[in-house]
Amino acid sequence: MTKEQISTYFQELQDSICKALEKADGGAKFHEDNWQREGGGGGRSRVIQNGKVIEKGGVMFSAVWGDLHEKMLASMGLTEKVDFFATGVSIVLHPQSPRVPIIHMNVRYFEMSNGSFWFGGGIDLTPHYVVEEDAVWFHQYLKNACDKHNETYYPKFKTWADDYFFNTHRNETRGIGGIFFDYQKTDETRNKEQLFDFVKEIGESFAPIYTHFMKKNKDLPFTEKEKTFQMLRRGRYVEFNLVHDRGTKFGLETNGRTESILMSMPPVANWVYNFQAEEGSEEEKTLGLLRKGIAWV
Repeated sequence: MTKEQISTYFQELQDSICKALEKADGGAKFHEDNWQREGGGGGRSRVIQNGKVIEKGGVMFSAVWGDLHEKMLASMGLTEKVDFFATGVSIVLHPQSPRVPIIHMNVRYFEMSNGSFWFGGGIDLTPHYVVEEDAVWFHQYLKNACDKHNETYYPKFKTWADDYFFNTHRNETRGIGGIFFDYQKTDETRNKEQLFDFVKEIGESFAPIYTHFMKKNKDLPFTEKEKTFQMLRRGRYVEFNLVHDRGTKFGLETNGRTESILMSMPPVANWVYNFQAEEGSEEEKTLGLLRKGIAWV
């Protein structure tokens, strides 16, 4: 398959996910912002705001190409100039209710004019309050999706997510993890089509996963105390994205499209100096579950 075919699929994935989210929200619609990249390519940024369930979110598609930036050349150990092509879909959703989780997904494809190519992506969940039943359901769904393609994927990619989505300065995970994979290339066990089939499986898992949580949790009651904790948890999300996330840092350092890069930020967040959860509270339980290596399934 060609890079154009992969890019077309990602556009179709963006369409289907936006349609499913609008239906599940029942209020707001996505606003589309088409943009062009000066060096080559562009994208479709779709943002939804002030919905019945989703307070702010984006489903972003891009296909960009051109000369590979010097910083990326250096990170790959390359000394000669090469052209690149990159395409993918990236999603972050921040809900109104503290009982509905934040979610992130990314699926992407990258190739260079020297013949190298790879796939990457993943889905991770950041509940404001960790509900163990929901965490088990989420991880089981991802395990089932992975196992259709390779039974080594889930344990390997779950560990990768635990390690990647980790606020080292807080010594806590961003949420309950999920799966994360990058630089997935062909080898003696996998061809390009098989890798792409797996990426499609993950991309098409997004809408069923998140609409499940929207429908299940959107009408649960919550208090002002829980809303306050939601703002604190959003703050930790911001910390990860600005301090640790490779994509955010690289995009800002290489003069990427700022509005698209910072789409992942919540509309409102908060920080409290030296926050301490009450002993025995739901807040304390959640903070205690923000750690690596929990075997949810």
